[in-house]
Parts: sequence; structure tokens; C-alpha cells
Amino acid sequence: MTETTETTGAAVVAVGQNDHGDPAGEHDGPHGYASDKTGYLKRMRRIEGQVRGIARMIDEDVYCIDVLTQVSAVTKALQAVSLALVEDHLGHCVVDAAKESDEAGAAKVREASEAIARLVRM
Repeated sequence: MTETTETTGAAVVAVGQNDHGDPAGEHDGPHGYASDKTGYLKRMRRIEGQVRGIARMIDEDVYCIDVLTQVSAVTKALQAVSLALVEDHLGHCVVDAAKESDEAGAAKVREASEAIARLVRM
């Protein structure tokens, strides 16, 4: 797998790895979001379009408050996707790991807690 990095404004994240430096997707079987992958992709494409619209607004010198309103809408849309992904992760990946062993379950809970902490930091 080829690794790339993305700058997210606050941190550089290695794509294809989790926070522990291990390859992402360390469990067997589908990920928690797999049952609604199409829905997630649709939502992300919509958000991507909103972000392009914001760039267009800036290029066209639209009033700052109008741009900020759209930034707020994109932020809320991303938060909604994040919450859905957390719910899917807890209901699928964490539950499966807990069935596997206490240690695996505890590791997934810790991983989820760290992810939630990153989401709520501002």
C-alpha cells in the first residue's frame, strides 16, 4: 500500500494507518459503515460540493457572513457523518472485538475514545 499524508490544519495524518502506526482496518470482515457505504459516499459527495461552493463564493467576493454561514453548514454536515461513523464503529467493530476477547474489546474502546476526543477538540 502506498502511503500519503494529508494536512488537516491541525495535524498531519498518515492515510492508511491508525493512530498507533498500525495498518488501518485491523479487524477481519467489513467495517462498521459497510452496510451504508453508499449512503456515506453520497453524503461526502454532497459535502464536497458544498466545499467547492464555498471556494467559489470566496472567489466571487461574496459577503463574509454568507461564506461563514456555508462553512457552518459544512461543519455540521461533517459532524453528522462523524457521529454516524462513531455509532457504526461502536455497534460493529467494538462489539465484535469485545466478543473476541476482553483485551481486544478494551483496545477498541480505547481507540474509539481517542477518536471521540479528537472529534470534540477545537
